[in-house]
Parts: sequence; structure tokens; C-alpha cells
Amino acid sequence: MIRGLVIGKFLPVHKGHIALIHFAAAHCDELIVSMSHRDDDVIKGDIRFEWIKTIFKDNPKIKPNSIPDDFDDPSLPLTERTKIWAEVMRKQYPKIDVLVSSEDYGDSFATHLAAKHISFDRERKMHSVSATLIREKPFRYWDFIPDVVRPYFVKKICFFGAESTGKTYMAKKMAEYFNTEYVPEVARELITSNDFTLDDILSIGKAQTERVLEKVKTANKILFCDTDVITTQIYSQYYLKTIPTLLIDLENKIHYDYYFLFDVDVPWVKDYLRDLGEKREEMSAIFKRALVLRGINPAFITGNYEEREILIKNLVIRNSNGRLNSGRNIKSSTVIQCR
Repeated sequence: MIRGLVIGKFLPVHKGHIALIHFAAAHCDELIVSMSHRDDDVIKGDIRFEWIKTIFKDNPKIKPNSIPDDFDDPSLPLTERTKIWAEVMRKQYPKIDVLVSSEDYGDSFATHLAAKHISFDRERKMHSVSATLIREKPFRYWDFIPDVVRPYFVKKICFFGAESTGKTYMAKKMAEYFNTEYVPEVARELITSNDFTLDDILSIGKAQTERVLEKVKTANKILFCDTDVITTQIYSQYYLKTIPTLLIDLENKIHYDYYFLFDVDVPWVKDYLRDLGEKREEMSAIFKRALVLRGINPAFITGNYEEREILIKNLVIRNSNGRLNSGRNIKSSTVIQCR
């Protein structure tokens, strides 16, 4: 049996990596894909490893493995470094017959492994991308990102604020304009009045969280969210005089990249859930304070509906190829740096 090896950090795995791995698998009977990881990696190792396992789950020939990246010494010459790598690989895996790579280290590493080296797309002519480029500007290199990885890089924008300020309208409008998904205020699907119970509010929090996690899988770069679980907490405190611990836990499951705080300077429109028209300023202050307590500086959305639409579009578009800060809760000011 011919056993092959591909190594990498896969930060993240992209279509160039996938092509390399499929090419390598065609040259052996079993292929070990060895992903190295460190605690301080910009994308957590367990997340990356799940991506790799998911992508290749239907090919039994491909064997993903994950190992700590604690054996390299970049200060050494390349030949000495690859000698150390080979020693580690021999301890970690069965005998390797073929090494497949797109890197300069290939020949030296293969020699120390006593394996044959096969080079793949060394000049990056087939896939002109790198993991670094994707991390820095994922929107620009979106087509190189596998479907299973894309949700990680989707920028989640929360429309936040008191009732009847245009959040629902703008979420739908922006999703249509940017050809993507939006998450509605799920409470409106579950209750018909504000005479709700603690069980109701817990159901709302869980459903809102689940909907975001569902929609982020199909969103096109940006996901617009009409409300969040902080909002659920605010109304739980206002109507029920308590905030269940579960709502705090649910808040921590979703990290929105940016908050847009909607002002109350548009006409209030009553409906079956809106009953705080005379307390708009009070509620607006409560929403603002909730963000301040969390250290979140939102983009402030004001003006009539037309002005709000223009403002939101400009904020999203302005830096659409800006630097990535994925997986973190960005504390934005008034300018949105889109991924």
C-alpha cells in the first residue's frame, strides 16, 4: 500500500488546499492530511479540523489528523527544520511513501522522510490564493472559500433599538439589496401579545439564536439580523422583571460584528406587539445603556426611512474589502469595516 502525506495549518482550508488534497489522494492508497495547531492560532484548531473532516467525509482514502504545532524552529535552516518535522511525522504516523506539497520545503522534507515528493501547483497558477489573503480580505476571495467554511467569515450585523424604528423593514431591504439572508424578529412568530410567560421568553431566545445559526450557513457574505438576544433580555426585564440565565448564555453563543442602533426619530406605528409608544425615549435609553454596559459602540442610524437606507448602505459598502476580524465581537465606531 502506498501511503501519502499532506501537511498544513489550513488557516483556513480553501479550494487550493482541497485541490491539492484530491491530487495527492489520486497518487496513493491512503492519504494522511496532517493539520498542525497552536493555542494562539487566529482560527481555533478544533474549528479548522471539523472543516477538513466535513469536506472529505465521503472519501475513506483521506485520513485527517490533528497534531500540536510545537516542534518547529523557524530560526534553523530549512533542511534542519524539515529534519525535525520528519522525525515527528515518523513518531506520529505509519511510514510515509509519498509527500505532496506546493511549498519550497517539499524536496527537503521528503528526503528526510525517505519518501517521494510530488509537487502540485507550486506557482499557484490554478488557485491564486492563500490562507493569509482569505483571512485579510475574505469578501474579495469569497469564491475560493468552501461552503462549510463561509459561515465563519460571514459578517453579522444586528439592527438594534426600540420598537417601531424600521429595523424589520431595513433588514429585509438590505438583504434584498446585498443579495443575502436576513433574520427576522422571531418573537413575532411565537407570541401574539405582550402578555407572555417566562417559558415564552425562553422559547423566543432559543428560537432567535437558532435562526441566526441557521441563516449564517446560507448568507452571502453579510447577514442582517432584526434584533438579538440582548433585546430579548431587555423585554424580559421590562415585562417579567427578570432575565433568565439562559438568555445570558444564548447571548454569548452569537457574536455580532457590528451593531446599528436605530434612533426613535421616525413615526411610531402601533401593531399587535407594540405598546410602548409613549415610552420611546425611555426604551431608547435602555437599549443604548445595554450596549454601553457591554462596551459596544454602535453605528447610529437616524433620519427618515430614505435617509436611513442610504446611511446603512454606505456604512456597509464603504470598506467592503477591509481587514478581517473574524470570530470576534468587533467594537465598531461609526464606520463599518466590512470583511
